Amino acid sequence: MIDTQLSPLPRRIRVAVIGGGQNSEHEVSLASAASVRAALDPAVFEVQSLTVDRDGYWLRADGQPLAATRARSFAAAVGLIADCDVAFPAVHGPRGEDGSLAALFELAGVPYVGAGVRGGALAMDKWATKLVAAELGIRTAAGRLVDAGTAAGLRPDRFPVVVKPVAAGSSHGVGLVHRIEELDGALADALAHDHRVLVEEFVTGREVDLAVLERADGSLLVGPALEIVVAGAAERTALFDTAQKYDGSAVFRIPAPLADAEEKALREAALALFTALGCRSVARFDFFLTPEGPVLNEVNTMPGMTAQSQVPKMFEQAGLPYPALLDQLLRSALSDRTQDHR
Repeated sequence: MIDTQLSPLPRRIRVAVIGGGQNSEHEVSLASAASVRAALDPAVFEVQSLTVDRDGYWLRADGQPLAATRARSFAAAVGLIADCDVAFPAVHGPRGEDGSLAALFELAGVPYVGAGVRGGALAMDKWATKLVAAELGIRTAAGRLVDAGTAAGLRPDRFPVVVKPVAAGSSHGVGLVHRIEELDGALADALAHDHRVLVEEFVTGREVDLAVLERADGSLLVGPALEIVVAGAAERTALFDTAQKYDGSAVFRIPAPLADAEEKALREAALALFTALGCRSVARFDFFLTPEGPVLNEVNTMPGMTAQSQVPKMFEQAGLPYPALLDQLLRSALSDRTQDHR
């Protein structure tokens, strides 16, 4: 079990909790931010609530814009963030966990939860992540990178294939294609979310996720593995798609039933990726577990952060309750060790 007895902070800490964002994960990010705010102990943390709406305006806690124009609302938000001790950007997807907000905090000189600029940008880019994984000897699905021009006339050697945007989250724009007749529509859906798209072979295997937490002393903690069970996945007929991620139909098994060798391989891969990608704070690594070993699917540097999300559930199973996990993340951000401006 994890020791959750931490020394008292020297004073009440002012935290900017940011939700929303200008992407398809806006609503999920709002839920994460609301959950974080509600779980922070008001005796320890003073919360400054900020939201980025779909049009890019920065909003106050009451939902009203900080200023009449988008540019002025951003300037006002920077001022509020700069007055905080630490920022907790619970913003998923592009213009959030891709390094965009990390760059803002770096320029403002404010410590923050989550990956730095480099780590966020690399991990959000699924193609770049595949290249890093290959250098580490970690398998990924065979596939190719296309754009609107090169996608025309694409004919995969075999089906099914998975079509997905290079930089998007919550499976938005992701499609499983069984026949050539379905390919153009899937490509169009993916290209609506990103100008670059991956077309990958469908991997048959158990879906197993691991989370890595960086603590204030710099040590890395790997939470218990989580297995996602989705109807039809084993028969190559289904994906863990956007609907199943939020409709409650998927079953999470924590800890995942794994052989010792399987668990060791997954843990080693997750730790190697965390370091090589330049991750920080916390990250979730999604794998397919095949008879030949792990196959990396993707990396999330700001995974869902409600109390019912996968990462909090993993660490809760290990003896780190949700409020304590948030406390660990904020302490890690505040520590001198993590402020290396990556």
